[in-house]
Amino acid sequence: MASLPWDAVIAQARGTTVLWRMWRGDPAINAYIDTWVAPALKQHFDITLQAVDGQGAELVNTLITEREAGRGRGTTSLMWINGETFNQLRRERLLSGPWSHVLPNAQYVDSSSTIIARDFEQNPDGFESPWGTVQFALIYDSARTPHPPQTVHELGDWIIKHPGRFTHDQSFGGVTFLKILMYARAGGVAQFQHAFDSVRYRAGRDSVFAFLRTVSPYFWRNGATYPPDVAALHRLFANNEIDFTMTNNLNEVASKIRLGVLPPTARPLLLRDGTIANAHFVGIPFNAPNAAGAMVVANFLLSPEAQLEKAKPDVWADGSVLDRARLPNAWTLRFVQLEHSARSVSADSMHRYARPEVSPMYHERLQADWRSTFRHASP
Repeated sequence: MASLPWDAVIAQARGTTVLWRMWRGDPAINAYIDTWVAPALKQHFDITLQAVDGQGAELVNTLITEREAGRGRGTTSLMWINGETFNQLRRERLLSGPWSHVLPNAQYVDSSSTIIARDFEQNPDGFESPWGTVQFALIYDSARTPHPPQTVHELGDWIIKHPGRFTHDQSFGGVTFLKILMYARAGGVAQFQHAFDSVRYRAGRDSVFAFLRTVSPYFWRNGATYPPDVAALHRLFANNEIDFTMTNNLNEVASKIRLGVLPPTARPLLLRDGTIANAHFVGIPFNAPNAAGAMVVANFLLSPEAQLEKAKPDVWADGSVLDRARLPNAWTLRFVQLEHSARSVSADSMHRYARPEVSPMYHERLQADWRSTFRHASP
């Protein structure tokens, strides 16, 4: 498919349906996809977009099952994936590609950004296309916590002084928080870059676990149980059961306030030790029934129009993967105006405290070790 002229790809995609498996746990993201992206694709390309739930290990297992059953034509044409899942899909040879380099809108991608050019230290190598950036932050209520802790050390002291008012979830966001602790307590992100190192991992993990053994008895419910996901963590925060929640996208605080998920006085907090920033991507399965349609969708997601829409705080507040210097002047101006009017944290602060992801093995091992050591069944 990647060898065809782009006009031929568009022609083959017209009148087709693209089934996109993605995380469907956020109403704002769902609304952007269902009420803006899908109608635009139908209008411009006569493509019917069907976004359905599916992520992580479920995607990998489904594709392995289809391959073992000899299904040359699968059910999924496009997938929303992160670095951990990308690693598993590449390892199992479950992705189509390379293809993303032929997308016309790829010319606008900020390829100089290490956050975008590498996915958990992996080269996307044309097997996935970026479509958004995020940066982790704690979220606090400025009305009830006017002077929040600024570092990991201060956070530990705060937790002990305010028993029962802090926890983290068990899913991707919670593990990202644990990696931030690992960076901060084990010499910084540079200690974990350039491929997985088991010796450095164990030293980092042990430092994190020593910290958790000190502070987790002061967690919500004494650390005996943890919220299953970030939505549950947000509810605890909104119900005043805890004083901090977390987000992998610090810019979404405004949209969560608008939706009533968070109180009006909620604010993002970047710990000065650094917070993890990463990009998210879309991939095409090896047995996609509609690879042409998937490529057209991926290209549309990279368009200035689609990138600007999802960056709006009243839509999604997702970060753009585009380099403004590569855009036509009219679009550059619109992105600059949006940034000046909507950003809750300055671009300088985001850049200063941003830390890249490292090998997905650190994520996988830390998640597994934390679960076997600290996690208990959730209610």
